[in-house]
Amino acid sequence: MSLTGMSRKCSDELPPEEGMEVDSKPEDLSKCSYEECCVELGEVKDMRLEAEAVVNDVLFAVTDMHVSHNLTSGLDMAYINVETREGNRYCLELTEAGLRVVGHTFDHVDEGLSTQYHETVYSLLDSLSPGYREAFGNALLQRLERLKQNGQ
Repeated sequence: MSLTGMSRKCSDELPPEEGMEVDSKPEDLSKCSYEECCVELGEVKDMRLEAEAVVNDVLFAVTDMHVSHNLTSGLDMAYINVETREGNRYCLELTEAGLRVVGHTFDHVDEGLSTQYHETVYSLLDSLSPGYREAFGNALLQRLERLKQNGQ
C-alpha cells in the first residue's frame, strides 16, 4: 500500500472550490492526526508510533497489550505483545501490509509460522478472541446508550 502522492485537506472546512482536492497549508497540519499527516506529506509511517496507537485503541478489550521492548522495531515494522481475555498470548507483527500473528508467546517470532495479514487490529482480534468481540460489542452498546441519553 503506497501512500506517496496522495493529498487531502486535513481540516473539516471545505475550500471555496468545494470538492476540489487541495494541498493543506502548513498551519492546517497541526489539525491532522498522525496518519492523516503521513498521508498528506507522503511520508512513511513510523511503525513504532503506529503500534502505540494500536495498543491504545484496543487495550480496553484485552487482558494485556504492549509494544515489545525486546524485539527490534523500526520505521517499517513493529512488534506488539497481546494477551487475550481467554489467556492466550501472541506476538504480532505490524507492517504496512497490516497485522499478523508471528508467535504464540510474548517477544517470540516463529519463523515457520505463516499467518494471514489483517488490515486492522479489530479484524485480527476478532478472529482470535471471543472475549474481545464481547468487550468490543459491550463498549459499542454503552456508547450508543450514552448517545441516546444525550438526545443525539
